Amino acid sequence: MPISASLNHATTVNGISKSNITIIGENLIPILFNYLIIYICYLFLVFHVSPELNKKEGRAVRSVAFVYLFITAAILIDIINIYWAILLALKLLFILFTCNRANKENGFYIESGFLTSTWVLTVSTVFFLSLHDLIKVYFLLVMPIAIMMYLYAVYYLIPKVWNKKWKLTSYFFKMLFISTTISLILAGIFGLLLPSRNIYNNSIHIRSTFSSISLTLLYSLVRGEEFIKMTAFGTFLTQMLLITPLSWRIYKDRNAIKAEEIIALKTELGKADANLNFLKSQINPHFLFNALNTLYGTALQEKAERTGEGIQKLGDMMRFMLQENIEDKIMLSKDLDYLNNYIALQKLRTSTSSDIIIETQIEEQINDLLISPMLLIPFVENAFKHGISLQSPSHIKITLQTSGHTLYFDVHNSIHLKQDNDPEKLQTGIGLQNVKQRLALLYPNQHELIIRENAKEFFIHLTLQLSGND
Repeated sequence: MPISASLNHATTVNGISKSNITIIGENLIPILFNYLIIYICYLFLVFHVSPELNKKEGRAVRSVAFVYLFITAAILIDIINIYWAILLALKLLFILFTCNRANKENGFYIESGFLTSTWVLTVSTVFFLSLHDLIKVYFLLVMPIAIMMYLYAVYYLIPKVWNKKWKLTSYFFKMLFISTTISLILAGIFGLLLPSRNIYNNSIHIRSTFSSISLTLLYSLVRGEEFIKMTAFGTFLTQMLLITPLSWRIYKDRNAIKAEEIIALKTELGKADANLNFLKSQINPHFLFNALNTLYGTALQEKAERTGEGIQKLGDMMRFMLQENIEDKIMLSKDLDYLNNYIALQKLRTSTSSDIIIETQIEEQINDLLISPMLLIPFVENAFKHGISLQSPSHIKITLQTSGHTLYFDVHNSIHLKQDNDPEKLQTGIGLQNVKQRLALLYPNQHELIIRENAKEFFIHLTLQLSGND
C-alpha cells in the first residue's frame, strides 16, 4: 500500500472514524510539547537557578522561586511525568549541594529548592508503592501546601509578629485562620472533583498506570464524602500540629544564632573601639596638625600646588578621624566631606594617566540627615584598591543622592587581578564583609545592599534609611 494511502487510511476509535494523520497528530504533538517543557525546565535550572545561587554576594532574583513553582505546576498538571520529575529533582539537588551556601541572603531560595526536590522524590516513592489512596493524596497535595505554609511562616509571618507584645498568640491565631481557610478551600475543590458532581465525568479518561503524579491522577483517587472530610481534616491537623510549632521553633533557633553572632560582633567592635581610643591617646593632635600646616606652607612657598592641596585634604581627613569618627552618628554632609577628600587624594595619584577615568556624582547635602561615620568609605576604598591599574584602562563611577530620608549609593568599577605576591590579594573582601556586618548591626531592616561581580566589573548598590537630626 502506498505511504499516502496508508496515512489517509481511516481507523475507528471509540466509534469515531479518524485518519491515521489525525491520530498521529493528536498523540505526537502533546508528547513534543511535554518534552519541550521538560527541556525548558532543565535550561532554567542550569542557566538561571545555578548562576543565581552561586553568587558570592547579594540575593538571587525572585524568578528562582518562579522556576520552582513552574516545575511543580508542570508536574501537577501532568506535563512532566514521574520519571522526568525525579531527574529534574536530582538535578536541582545537585545544584543546591554545589551552590554557594555561604551567601546567607539566598537562604529562602536554597531551602525552598531542597523542600521542592524532597517533595518530588517523596511523592514519587509513595506512588511507586502499593499504599492507600489517602496516603497518596496526602503526599501529592497536602505536603506541598505544608511546605508553602512553612516557608510563609518562617520567612514572612513570624518575622512580622516577632517584635509584638503577644507575638506567639498573634502567630497562632493567624496560622489558625490560614489553615482553616485552606482546609475549607481544599474540601470545596475535592467536592467539585467528585464523580457524582462532575458534569464532565463521562468524558474524562483516567490513566491506569502511575507514570504521572498529577491532579489528573488525584481525580481518580478521590472517592466519597468521608474521603474528602478526612483529607481536609488531615490538612488542618498538619498545619496546626506540625507546621505551626515546627516553623516557630526553627525561626526561634535561627534567631538565637543570629543574636549570638551580633553579640560576638559587638564584642569585636568594642575591642576595635578600645584599640582606636588607645591609638588616639598616643597622638598629640596639636603637634600633628601643626606639622601638616608647616608642610602645607612649605609646599605653597615652593609653588607645589598639587602637593599643598593633597596635604590640606589629608589634614582634613585626619581631623575627621580624630574628632568626628568617635560619634555614633554624624551629619551626612560631614561624612561626605571625608569621602570627597579621599576621592580627591586618589585623583591626585592617578591624574597623570589618561587611561584612568574617575567619575563622581555626589549630591551636595543641605539636609539634617545623620549617618554612622565611615560607613560608605569602605566601598570607595575597595573600588580604588581593585579597580585602578596604572598599566591598563580603568574606570570608577560613584553616585550618591538622597530622597527624603532614603540614601541611594552606587559604586561601579573595573576589576584588575592582583599579583600572587601582592599582600593585598589576601585582604580582598575583608573590608566589604566588615561593612556588611556593620550594616546588619546598625541598620537592621533599614538597608538593602546589592553586590554584582563579573570577570571585568564590580558593582554595589546601597539603599539606606537614615534618621534626621530632630
